[in-house]
Amino acid sequence: MRVYFETLGCPKNFNDTQVAKGILEKATIEIADCPEDSDVIIVNTCGFINDAKTESIGRIFDMCAYKDGGRKLVVSGCLAQRYSEELYEEMPEVDCFIGVNEYEKLPEILRQLTEDGMREKVVTTDFENCLPFQVRKLEENPYTATLKIAEGCDNRCAYCVIPSIRGGFRSKKKEDVLAEAEMLAAAGCKELILIAQDVTNYGMDLYGRRCLPELLEALCEVDGIHWIRLMYCYEDRISDELIEVMAREAKVCHYIDIPIQHCSDAVLRAMKRRSTEKSIRSTIDRLRRAIPDIHIRTTFIVGFPGETEEDYEKLCDFVDEVQFDRLGVFAYSQEENTVAGEMEDQIDEDVKAERVDGIMRRQIEISLESNRRKIGQVLEVLVEGRDEDGSYYGRSEYDAPEIDDSVLFTSERELLSGEFVRVRINDAFDYDLVGVEV
Repeated sequence: MRVYFETLGCPKNFNDTQVAKGILEKATIEIADCPEDSDVIIVNTCGFINDAKTESIGRIFDMCAYKDGGRKLVVSGCLAQRYSEELYEEMPEVDCFIGVNEYEKLPEILRQLTEDGMREKVVTTDFENCLPFQVRKLEENPYTATLKIAEGCDNRCAYCVIPSIRGGFRSKKKEDVLAEAEMLAAAGCKELILIAQDVTNYGMDLYGRRCLPELLEALCEVDGIHWIRLMYCYEDRISDELIEVMAREAKVCHYIDIPIQHCSDAVLRAMKRRSTEKSIRSTIDRLRRAIPDIHIRTTFIVGFPGETEEDYEKLCDFVDEVQFDRLGVFAYSQEENTVAGEMEDQIDEDVKAERVDGIMRRQIEISLESNRRKIGQVLEVLVEGRDEDGSYYGRSEYDAPEIDDSVLFTSERELLSGEFVRVRINDAFDYDLVGVEV
């Protein structure tokens, strides 16, 4: 049997796909590189917001075109978990729906599907503890990899469906996280990107306290790992101890992703966030005082129900004043079965779009100015590839893959993806730096 995966959504979903591929290979089931060479196609979907749902459904129908010759089509992931009943009825083209908890059972599910040909739906809502690390299939030359340290979420934000899809927060045992990190390093990984719905809550459920600082210290001891990057940190859980470890440990990137969502206290309360404008400003100040070159990435939601023009202008002023190095903005997506989805004062879609555009126009100027300050500096850069014109591209420690800036540079020698080089920056654009290896 040969299985092809089509994966959509966030890095957590791609991590799940790598785990699923590893489980299948361990069960002597081959992984196909394209749908034409497969016996089974698995679409690992995202179902977080409306745009993601639309993309997932479109990709499922794209894969239906390959269902000739008895090929089976399976839909997994968040969309299947969230809408299994409706999809099973409305998409007869799909042979099997499986949820986010079923990957360990995948070899048995696929063998049964191909042998008896019966349509089925395997979706459970019994969210158990994180499974111990077993196996994971990586891409070729895996110089960077995500490391999921927890599953689910206990933060009941008014707009979010993640707890209902993936359950409550469950940390991986420290020894399992370290075992996976050792495996990744042995496979050639040099950059670990720590992910979870809330990495700063790590350990609370298992050990009765938040243990991210000591986990970072242990990960820094893994030979071969050069960078460790933190994603999805909740502002109110960024402790002085965590900041001290980030400042002290050379392997921890001076980069942190903090999804702040808004700065207006009224909007934050409506979102059921614990942060306030005062606490957000305090955390940013503590980070910048302890780590002067820290690059903070954040995301905002505009157009949340009841967001006034005054709230929005306050957010614009906040962006101008705080000067985030990395920033993304999303229009609020009204989701069923959420507190916010039932709220009055829903904002018109055109107004949401205007507010997104207004923030991003400000951020382009901020990003350009931030990049210009790097002209003349020498940055350590992780080589990611080479363009047709012979120049190279890569990232500094201040940039996460696929979402942040790139460094475009030339070199007089042949370089390989995954190498670290020193690049002198001699030009800057909105979202890219240009330089030469020194």
